[in-house]
Amino acid sequence: MNYPRQYNAVVDFVDRHRQQGRASKTAFIDPHTSVTYGDLCDNTHRVANLLIAHGVEMENRIALLAHDTVHWPAIFWGAMRAGVIPVALNTLLSRDQYHYILADTRAKALFVSPALLEIVEPILPQLPHLKQVFVVSATATENTVAGRIDYATALAQQPPQAETADTCNDDVAFWLYSSGSTGMPKGVPHVHTSLMETARLFAQGILQIGEEDVVFSAAKLFFAYGLGNAMSFPMSVGATAILWPDRPTPEAVFAILKKHQPSIFYGVPTLYAAMLAHPDCAREDSSAELMRCAAKLRHCVSAGEALPAEVGARWKSVFAVDIIDGVGSTELLHIFLSNRPGDIRYGTSGKAVPGYELRLIDEHDQSVAQGEIGELLVRGPSSANGYWNQLHKSRTTFAGEWTRTGDKYTRDKEGYYHYCGRTDDMFKVSGIWVSPFEVESALVSHPAVQEAAVVGYEDNQGLTKPRAFVVLVNHENQDDLYEELKARVKQKIGKWKYPRKIDFVKELPKTATGKIQRFKLKGV
Repeated sequence: MNYPRQYNAVVDFVDRHRQQGRASKTAFIDPHTSVTYGDLCDNTHRVANLLIAHGVEMENRIALLAHDTVHWPAIFWGAMRAGVIPVALNTLLSRDQYHYILADTRAKALFVSPALLEIVEPILPQLPHLKQVFVVSATATENTVAGRIDYATALAQQPPQAETADTCNDDVAFWLYSSGSTGMPKGVPHVHTSLMETARLFAQGILQIGEEDVVFSAAKLFFAYGLGNAMSFPMSVGATAILWPDRPTPEAVFAILKKHQPSIFYGVPTLYAAMLAHPDCAREDSSAELMRCAAKLRHCVSAGEALPAEVGARWKSVFAVDIIDGVGSTELLHIFLSNRPGDIRYGTSGKAVPGYELRLIDEHDQSVAQGEIGELLVRGPSSANGYWNQLHKSRTTFAGEWTRTGDKYTRDKEGYYHYCGRTDDMFKVSGIWVSPFEVESALVSHPAVQEAAVVGYEDNQGLTKPRAFVVLVNHENQDDLYEELKARVKQKIGKWKYPRKIDFVKELPKTATGKIQRFKLKGV
């Protein structure tokens, strides 16, 4: 798509809806309030004026560390209206990680929820670039914080008209931070056109999202997947999004589905598995109640980790809606490889989203043959410029027009991509590559297994063997399952791939975005 040289994404995503008669249409709903497209537009002007009044200038950065409420999009787009760069921060990090990120961004202002302010307050005096802290309360009843600026009060004092910054289409518009499986997160800047590219290619092209849709994403706005799902995708067409500031437990998600009746639901494999394992799905009289939750669902989407085929098939049998499993990344902003409506192949990641190109390469950067394992590279219009202040990592990840994903895949004769695992998670047994995901999928196919993670370990002869960590639906009768699970893997995917050790655990280590951190299991 061709964009004018002078382009600010706020015009497409915010201003256009007022011009096209959607000012009174509900844009966002949270547990406490809702906001129309017209009110959202006014609030973005107020945010722009608020930043200018406090000395935040064009191309400065602000940090957005807030829970998902109707205030979040107003701050994000208001900053972009002023030519200021919002940096969305994960709400589940440690104090040390926040210290690192806030210092890394050199943010001039911080917009923070009261509960999160308690975590970062001790480190704020150590940040010389930070000049203002705005406390973003979800409701008027939350206590104001002494010595800090109340966002709602300050916003109300600003006029609802501001100049929109004359940015370039290649200007950096916002940052995200990659969740990262190891080490500190990496800053990922994206330009103004990236949001509309992902909305155009995946949301409109694959999901056929429309103005009449109501969407709910369990993934949060700070996460690239959630940013598209719950904000840029619905706003690209004037749809309505449900925001949930708290943890998306199965109970909470069922309640939201029943109350708001969304037409598109975005989850992650862990959540889909947990919902299927929930007692509400096991009761004999649950069918009618579950169908009421899914009455208007036309699409369910999954990303963050590969979806086990068994989870997808079980979800379809319970809710009568397929899960569209896709692959995306912070570096590409959203999904670039996906199944699609009418072409669901459970156990695969589908095919390239039109507009993106894919390659599989070996360790010498040569393309691999059909059926062989290779690292996945992506080329497309939403790729980031690189990592902030990480030159070496930028050069190893962003290879010209191509972006290395760090994921291992095979491609079958019909063009479907099969996930094998992260490059660092793959290992060989008897000289043959073993895909952790393949073994995990075989384990999850057992009705007693909710989740599984597989790593390699050295036995007493120094040979690498698979080891599984398994979360059960019911934690009883573990001894009876030990040999049964081994036999299941042998029967499904091959005798040499079965786990020589199986550890039954209550939960698996994961990032805030739901990715299993297998590296934490390797030294256990």
